Amino acid sequence: MPDPEKISPKALLSGIGVIFSRELSAYFDAPIAYIYATVFLVLSCSTFMNAFFLNSTLDMAPYFDLLPYLLIPFIPAITMRVWAEERAQFTFELLMTLPMHSFQIVLGKYIASFVFYLIVLLGSLPIVLMLSWLGEPDFGLLFSSYLGALYLGGFFLAFGLFVSGLTGDQIVAFVLSIMLGFIFVLSGHEKVVEVLDGLTPTWELGTFLYESLSVMPHYEAFCRGIISPSSILYFMLMAIFFIWMNDISLKRSKY
Repeated sequence: MPDPEKISPKALLSGIGVIFSRELSAYFDAPIAYIYATVFLVLSCSTFMNAFFLNSTLDMAPYFDLLPYLLIPFIPAITMRVWAEERAQFTFELLMTLPMHSFQIVLGKYIASFVFYLIVLLGSLPIVLMLSWLGEPDFGLLFSSYLGALYLGGFFLAFGLFVSGLTGDQIVAFVLSIMLGFIFVLSGHEKVVEVLDGLTPTWELGTFLYESLSVMPHYEAFCRGIISPSSILYFMLMAIFFIWMNDISLKRSKY
């Protein structure tokens, strides 16, 4: 294993690129990935079209409002195999003995999963084209909403990979990631906040979780057209934290 302090930028990027190519190819080699993508696009786009015909407004608010709840099962379906499958097929030890640092492997896998998510998200662009053909939607709002969707997906992928690295069972990784997703999303739901505040009036647990932990206030800011530095920092720090924890857990599991 090379010393991370002695890795040149070229060698660093080269190692990440090798893992990235391997992982991205694995997504498209498996038919289940196409099934996941198709189901996600059908659910998200059909829900939008239903709301569009009912409300007759030139915006994608219904699509982005539903997105966090769709990502709760979708992202774990993407990430559950990333590390768990390596352990199940006994290729984990071989992968970790490659002449590269563990964080190169982690980043390669993370970037590959993010690119796959980006490709799936781009499947909603026909909606943008349809809105442009019908009228003049707010492209600034669409841009900030898509940016929020990218940050949200990147965060979900980070903790999904971390959970997958903790177990060799894909189903366990899937369930645990879904539980984490529910915590981060539902802790920002108005009714949940009210219930938790009612149960803990002194501590106001619901408000505390909403302001400090939940992903929703930051994501909803993007969906309102507000590109806030604090929201960007939240997503970046949370994603970096789980990627870092993923790297640490993998290093420990080798011994």
